[in-house]
Amino acid sequence: MALFFEVILPIMLVFVAGFTLQRLRAMDVRSVSAITLYILSPALIFITLYDADFTSAFVIIIIFMFVLLAFMVVCNKILRKIFKWSPQVESASILATGFMNSGNYGLPVVLFSLGPAAVPYAVFIMVIQGLMNNFFGIYYASRGANGMKQAFLNVLKMPTTYAAVLGVLCQVLDIPISESLHSMISIVGEASIPVMMLVLGMQLGSMTMLKLNWQVIISAVSLKMIVAPIVAYIFVLLVDVEPLLGSLLIIIAAMPTAATTTMYAIEFDTEPDLVSSITFIATVVSIISISVVLNLLSL
Repeated sequence: MALFFEVILPIMLVFVAGFTLQRLRAMDVRSVSAITLYILSPALIFITLYDADFTSAFVIIIIFMFVLLAFMVVCNKILRKIFKWSPQVESASILATGFMNSGNYGLPVVLFSLGPAAVPYAVFIMVIQGLMNNFFGIYYASRGANGMKQAFLNVLKMPTTYAAVLGVLCQVLDIPISESLHSMISIVGEASIPVMMLVLGMQLGSMTMLKLNWQVIISAVSLKMIVAPIVAYIFVLLVDVEPLLGSLLIIIAAMPTAATTTMYAIEFDTEPDLVSSITFIATVVSIISISVVLNLLSL
């Protein structure tokens, strides 16, 4: 219970602040989100990767992210066979279960529960998750002839992609930047975490239409909030990673659906109301499920 008040409740209060503001003022969420996407997040990603000490842990993270996504895809294909889902419903469920909210939600939870030492790993996960979301998310949302092409072009459009590449190159090639520039980028990057939290609350506050297909919702939320952290736990046992990284992978796997998947579902008309419903309900359920995960990890 102490972890709930120390970690989850403060984060939820920021989400609620963004949610309430959106309900009262109906602001343009895209404009606020664009500030995060084009300025704050790239600064955080660049400076974190620039300062990072790359180890085998980063390779393990990449492997884990692909293993988890592949597992979710296979599970959804099995559920489609069992429940006779349409291809669109299957795609919607993959969007809702295959991509977790590692940024708006994951970063603050990791920071408050594991401390600053875990933040470089969490930021790297956010980068990989963003690339996967922009590529595979677009693919599963569109499933058309131009799905792969559009997905690849979408990755190239993301400023976070170039911030990540630049940060890694500067670190590996030992390219120095001035102390004043480093400090300024750090200040801008640090602002991204609270703004991302507010944006998530505002995105949830913008949802108006929910499609309560409980068969799909229960299946997707169970996969995302229960099965995914169990898969992460088994992965950590099999790979035998360091405790900090192991706890991080389990926490990230327990994160609810990424809010950006709703945008893809709307863009390509892939059951957008259903995806929105799963995103909203998974986020609400996460108040309890992530509290449970954090308490289990602290034992």
